[in-house]
Amino acid sequence: MSSTPETRPRGPQVVIIGAGIVGCSLADELTARGWTDVTVLEQGPLPAPGGSTSHAPGLVFQTGPSRMLTSFARYTVEKFNSLEADGVPCFDPVGGLELATTPERLADLHRKAGYAASWGVRGEIVSTARCKELWPLIDESIVLGGFHTPDDGLARALLAARAQMERASSRGAVFLDRHTVTGIERHEGRVTAVVTDRGTFPAHHVVSAAGFWGPVIGRMAGIDVPLQPLAHQYAKTPKLPELAGATAEASKPILRFQDRDLYFREHTDRIGIGSYAHRPLTVDPFAIPAYDEARANDMEMPSSYPFTEEDWAPSWEDCRRLFPALRDTEIEEGFNGVFSFTPDGMPVLGESRALRGFWLAEAVWVTHSAGVAKAVAEWMVDGRPSIDVHEADLTRFEDAQRSPSYVRERGAQQFVEVYDILHPLQPMERPRPLRVSPFHARQQALGARFLEGGGWERPHWYEANAPLVDALGPLPERDAWSARYWSPIAAAEARATREKVALYDMTPLRRLEVSGPGALDFLHRMTTNNLRKKPGAVTYTLLLDHTGGIRSDLTVARLGPDRFQVGANSPADLDWLCRHAPDGVHIRDITSGTCCIGVWGPLARDLVQPLTRDDFSHEGFGYFRAKETYLGHVPVTAMRLSYVGELGWELYTTADLGLRLWDTLWEAGREHGVIAAGRSAFSSLRLEKGYRAWGTDMTDEHDPFEAGVGFAVRMDKEFVGREALDAAAPPTRRLTPLLLDDPAANVLGKEPVYVDGVPSGYVTSASYGYTLGRCVAYAWLPPLATGTGVHIEYFGEKVPATVAEEPLFDPKMTRIRR
Repeated sequence: MSSTPETRPRGPQVVIIGAGIVGCSLADELTARGWTDVTVLEQGPLPAPGGSTSHAPGLVFQTGPSRMLTSFARYTVEKFNSLEADGVPCFDPVGGLELATTPERLADLHRKAGYAASWGVRGEIVSTARCKELWPLIDESIVLGGFHTPDDGLARALLAARAQMERASSRGAVFLDRHTVTGIERHEGRVTAVVTDRGTFPAHHVVSAAGFWGPVIGRMAGIDVPLQPLAHQYAKTPKLPELAGATAEASKPILRFQDRDLYFREHTDRIGIGSYAHRPLTVDPFAIPAYDEARANDMEMPSSYPFTEEDWAPSWEDCRRLFPALRDTEIEEGFNGVFSFTPDGMPVLGESRALRGFWLAEAVWVTHSAGVAKAVAEWMVDGRPSIDVHEADLTRFEDAQRSPSYVRERGAQQFVEVYDILHPLQPMERPRPLRVSPFHARQQALGARFLEGGGWERPHWYEANAPLVDALGPLPERDAWSARYWSPIAAAEARATREKVALYDMTPLRRLEVSGPGALDFLHRMTTNNLRKKPGAVTYTLLLDHTGGIRSDLTVARLGPDRFQVGANSPADLDWLCRHAPDGVHIRDITSGTCCIGVWGPLARDLVQPLTRDDFSHEGFGYFRAKETYLGHVPVTAMRLSYVGELGWELYTTADLGLRLWDTLWEAGREHGVIAAGRSAFSSLRLEKGYRAWGTDMTDEHDPFEAGVGFAVRMDKEFVGREALDAAAPPTRRLTPLLLDDPAANVLGKEPVYVDGVPSGYVTSASYGYTLGRCVAYAWLPPLATGTGVHIEYFGEKVPATVAEEPLFDPKMTRIRR
């Protein structure tokens, strides 16, 4: 007997806080997947409740360096194109146009066109004349060219919210306005209800989609939401004679003048202008008025602050420069609209482990709204999104990056950098230094050039090694872009590692301790490789999700019967393991209390052996083995691992003894020509060996076999994701090693790869291989035979490359196993 609509299962009870574009999109996505017991609570009036959605200008530019954000935007365009309200389309595909008025910006647009090809967005670099055709009002004399994206356009955010609200309501969702959330109830670590000024709503799942009020809701749940609201200026011109007679809301592409931090769109016979050129105007989320309070204080809505004329003046001059038609006009109206920024500019998504069932869908712009909602709905219903979202995972921030002052300072800087030309290696400037290893003072004395990641100061090369460059001979000249945040010293450090011995600071790599009865069974079940080995064994293994996607790769050292040290990648690994750990298994992050030095090179044993009574010979200390021993006066956990393809060890000790360990190794290494080496050399060496970097080369979108790490999977055991691998179809793509044909050519990552003239994939990691004399690039491509020629697009140029056989360096592993 089939169920009726009244008796059909409706899924768990879900309460969504916020009926802006994200909340409405999520209600639509959840109900479409059969979770129809959805209540959406909104403190303001519907359908325009007064948050960021209510004032959003609606410009949707899809293309950027983040594949995740581009995927979100592509889905948003696709979905909104299919929606209408009152017969009005929710998306107007007028296209997008980004202008270059400097050579640097034109080069950046060429790079952006490469992103578009990599991520599957239509776009092309166009001439000055074509820019003038698309936007006749611009002064073409200052324009060098543009990037045209015909499928971009204007999202009518309030209409899209309403259309999705109506669809979700037809499936059973309930939308309640004028309900102010006052509390979140919980029991035994799970959310149970949302309390409002008009009643309590039981819930199995609660989603905070409150926008710039996210930190307020988060505090009620005991969850910190790393989000900083900022005000952003938007103004409208008076009616322009040049646009007289216009009947459509917009007929020309949405326009960016990024060299002056400006964007433009038509409002029939007027032009709307947004500016990021002014000082960051931070807003306290706990001081933003409610809807009625805002109206009582002569604010149109809570998200609309008074226009600050003094901030606008420089931008207005830039507008007049681009549009001669504006030179005899003044702005007719304007406001400062509030919206959200995070420390890294990405959304904050996912379920909190501290309060199970409490989800965040915050810091989301209209551009990405439907894509985010789809991902979160998949996460809730199916257990994971269909695309990799680790860049937006709420666990990604370290504790040191969650302080209110850090969130405020970095959020403000993200506002400043919205339209900046940013290099992929460019570090943040403040607050630094934040996290330093115990070796920091010694590194400074050696002239370390520090970049930053995860709050850590990371040496990329050392000026003390500059004299070694002369012995290298001539190196190929680099173009200006690939030469940024690079030095020929990196080549010297790579050579010294191959020929002698070098010390690498590996402290920022995440370390977890897993212990207690059942620890072995737990880790063996959670990972793909065989961990049932005697104490002293180290195993490379994978964390998979239930679909067989690679959540992370790990090194697991069994230090005792019930004690393991796990080398992990991100806070998400700790979160995943803790979610699945049974009673009696204890997991803690020991990264901050410990440190690590990688000692690698053919003379590594000559350096280390005299410092210990233990046998560090190949027979006495085999590859992928661990020992707890002493080096001089320092207790260490030594693991014979190599991420650079040379003999050596990772040496761990506590943070308080780190400096003593460095000095012990440095002194012992003098007679062997030891140097300190940085991450620039490290990246080159690891790519020559074909070692993968999780989050860059492989993610949960990829299975182990297509990613080339199937050797770490034992199909004769049970593990999370095995059933999916059993049922997997033959790979239709592979992580493929490429060698650039021209010894002087470089690429950096995310460039499109062309096979037979067609964009067929994209580069993940790339670095010059100093041992090989060629740039090495890894790319996701259809399966291709070794020797196949391809082309990589770099700043609009097609650079030839050849599919290589891996490992490119030392295929018999003779240098590591000696």
